[in-house]
Amino acid sequence: MGLLSALCSAGVFTAWLPGDRALYAEFKAARVCPEGTVMRRSEDCLRQIPFTVEATSTRKKHMRATLLGPRPWSRVVVPFGDPGPVLSELRKGDRITGTVWRGVVVEIARGDDRQVSADAPRDEPQMVAAAGTFAGLTAGLALAFGGVRLVRPRDPGLFVWHPYGKALLIATMAGCSVVGLVTVWAGLPWLLVPTICGTLLAVTACFLHRDLRRRSAGQEGADGA
Repeated sequence: MGLLSALCSAGVFTAWLPGDRALYAEFKAARVCPEGTVMRRSEDCLRQIPFTVEATSTRKKHMRATLLGPRPWSRVVVPFGDPGPVLSELRKGDRITGTVWRGVVVEIARGDDRQVSADAPRDEPQMVAAAGTFAGLTAGLALAFGGVRLVRPRDPGLFVWHPYGKALLIATMAGCSVVGLVTVWAGLPWLLVPTICGTLLAVTACFLHRDLRRRSAGQEGADGA
């Protein structure tokens, strides 16, 4: 488990995170396609295409718009992360403008209102870093608990799944999720995520270990009495 988590963490920081950042940089640097050029399914430039709304859905985890347009965009399904401000107002037959980049609709517009699709590259490396940090910290916990098991197989002490290991894993998951979201909202550098998450886990582990030792000592004293 520790080895698998470590490999996942390494993959996040060496492939997923750099890849997302490079893709976003290329997206922001893209220019509008020159007029009069042949429309292709996938282009590195930004092209605005008129679409007709065929159907929409604003159900949770199923927010999307089905659009009809010119070839090669005869019919396309565009996913969204939230219903507003454009998706929730669309009706069948409405005419909108879609911005296309590298084979996906990255934005739709109706009048002055615009909405970015879920397929558009995003500058949110903090959440990716939080996922990689969680995998790395999980690897550290697994290796630590496994190491104690190997050294003291008959008396691992508090280094067992319940309650110490389970509590630390839950705290790590919750801490990385909260830190990732807060840093995204605050616009903080993603490099802070591993530092903050690691510090939170270390503090939690120390306090929880001390509390469990006190409880264990109290229980032993009660049993002795």
